[in-house]
Amino acid sequence: MSLLQRDRVTFRLAKPAVSGQIRLRLAAVSLVLAVLAFALFCVGMTIGDVPLSVSDVLSAVFGGGDSGTAYIVGELRLPRALTGLLAGVAFGASGAVFQTITRNPLASPDMIGINAGAATAVVAGISFGFGGGLGTTTLGLLGGLLTGLLVYVLAWRRGTTGYRIILVGIGIFAMCTSLTDYLLSRAQITEAQASIGWLVGNLANRGWEHVLPLAGALAVLLPLLLALSRWMRTLQLGDEVAAGLGTPVQPVRLGLLLAGAGLVAFATASAGPVSFVALTAPQIAQRLARQTSPPLIASALTGAVVVLGSDILARTVTASPLPVGIVTGALGAPLLLWLLARANRSGSGG
Repeated sequence: MSLLQRDRVTFRLAKPAVSGQIRLRLAAVSLVLAVLAFALFCVGMTIGDVPLSVSDVLSAVFGGGDSGTAYIVGELRLPRALTGLLAGVAFGASGAVFQTITRNPLASPDMIGINAGAATAVVAGISFGFGGGLGTTTLGLLGGLLTGLLVYVLAWRRGTTGYRIILVGIGIFAMCTSLTDYLLSRAQITEAQASIGWLVGNLANRGWEHVLPLAGALAVLLPLLLALSRWMRTLQLGDEVAAGLGTPVQPVRLGLLLAGAGLVAFATASAGPVSFVALTAPQIAQRLARQTSPPLIASALTGAVVVLGSDILARTVTASPLPVGIVTGALGAPLLLWLLARANRSGSGG
């Protein structure tokens, strides 16, 4: 193993014949984020009508403790904490994908309509009465996936570019938002209340039926993104340079877009359209790791930290708990304004 310049270490193994590089700062940042996410995950389960200590939570999670604590943690609090953790990972990773393939820090599922498409599908199901059969999870999943595919199809013109994906996505976002507002205005009061409770992004009353589909999606889609990540870096150089380096540009971009849309669709279906996580997490991770583009794993872990930390704040800063999406929106809006101001000063759109 030989030390390279700056913070990179190269390793070579004879059996099996494997070589690669480890970025020490990125590895250290990812480790710290993982520890912080686990700490927030445990602390979040101590909050509730029956206060618990972290040791009580850890004991119950690993099969110890009394039956009452095991029930409170295992059936009431663990599904909520896991939904927040997994949704944060999915939002963060998806945001990193979209910002990389478009080469724009303002590109995220929030901004190009995927969250809005999932929200429209859920509100339509509740308003027209077929949401009870399919459920908000299935409706949100179908709406997000179809919206992602629609963005890609409409952006296609002898191939796609990040610029066209963003422009088409903004248009889809506006149309879906308008349709959702129309459906809410026509819905009954009870239907509108049920829709709004989901639309803001909420981890309350989460159960294992929300956790398992999201965990399955991450188990399939996250390894796929990791396999495509070596081509994500070449896409940062532009389509012509990437193609010259042997990257199958359009198939890779389609695969990344569908995998990213799948992640955010499953996350939105489980936790609602938690705003700004997919936008802010990759930018925070990129600056912490000092990378030229959002790092995938660090972005995913940052997303988990943002969602879990925001959920703790949402339950402790006011007398009555707030939906987590309100807190992420309040924290993410200043960062969005900063990114817009920075893009305007540079004159490059990002």
